[in-house]
Amino acid sequence: MAFAVGPVAAEAGYRLAVYDRVDSTNSEALRLARDGDRGPLWIAALEQTAGRGRRGREWLSQDGNLTVSLLMSGSFAPRVAATLGFVAALAVHEACSASVPGSHLTLKWPNDLLADDAKLAGILLESEIHGDRLAVVVGIGVNVLSAPASTDRPATSLRALGHSVTLETLFARLTDAWCRHEAIWDQGRGFAAIRRLWLERAHGIGAPVSVRIGERVETGVFETLDAEGCMILRMPNGGTKSVSAGDVYFGNAATARGNSGAMH
Repeated sequence: MAFAVGPVAAEAGYRLAVYDRVDSTNSEALRLARDGDRGPLWIAALEQTAGRGRRGREWLSQDGNLTVSLLMSGSFAPRVAATLGFVAALAVHEACSASVPGSHLTLKWPNDLLADDAKLAGILLESEIHGDRLAVVVGIGVNVLSAPASTDRPATSLRALGHSVTLETLFARLTDAWCRHEAIWDQGRGFAAIRRLWLERAHGIGAPVSVRIGERVETGVFETLDAEGCMILRMPNGGTKSVSAGDVYFGNAATARGNSGAMH
């Protein structure tokens, strides 16, 4: 396969490293960061043997699916870097929407792309401090040819939706979409615009939701995102609560049993 970044990404100076096999594209990106690479560097792998999801969960990477990570670095604070997850979500939404015309794709807080109510893609952010800079790794996985069956939430793939796109085409679209949305983000200064774009594509605004936070479960209505990307719940008593992380369940799934996680 001949992976290449798209023309917008190439002009912006994004590099690319492609591996036949790697334990985890996020792990490889972090290793490169520790060796001094500051990015921007995309890492793609045809096979991932030890993928991981949010909170250390296993991620099963299947043949024919897109498994990539982006390494970048900057002087921004970790809380600002965390909002890059919304940049990634918008980029994935744009790239997949171009590949599945007519399908209803939405963004599920904090890190999933859904086709109807089934997971199509996921995102995982990790970061490390190196000197005076923060290395940020954005892991992205898209179910292109197949979706895992052994998860507690429905999952789907582009093929199952009746659409065909090569990994190379999807990747090039993703890299260019990232550049467009990262330019809006502008080191975090443009997050208000990113937040607005994300909310326009959000899953479950105004719907009942349960969020598992450790051993605690919060139940309310998904009202909006705050200025830092936290989920704002309207509680049964009429007050609001800000949630910065957790496993989210809507509708009939709002029993907060657990989560299959994101990837890398």
